[in-house]
Amino acid sequence: MTRAKADKVIDARGLEPPEPFVLTMEALDSIGPDEKLLLILMREPHPLYRALKINGFSHQAERTVDGEVEILIWRNPQ
Repeated sequence: MTRAKADKVIDARGLEPPEPFVLTMEALDSIGPDEKLLLILMREPHPLYRALKINGFSHQAERTVDGEVEILIWRNPQ
């Protein structure tokens, strides 16, 4: 997954829960219908995936060679 696909990037690798979740949800409130957010973490954020689905977002997660997780998030079409 390339960072070039994202309109906004949150690098949350050094943050403790729930800060990555809070920052992600705040950022998603401000993205447009055609924009994408990239979230970078050290582990899979399983509670976030459920929240994304409930709130009308899709995501694509990919583990990097360094073991990090990059999650590309976008709003589902209405």
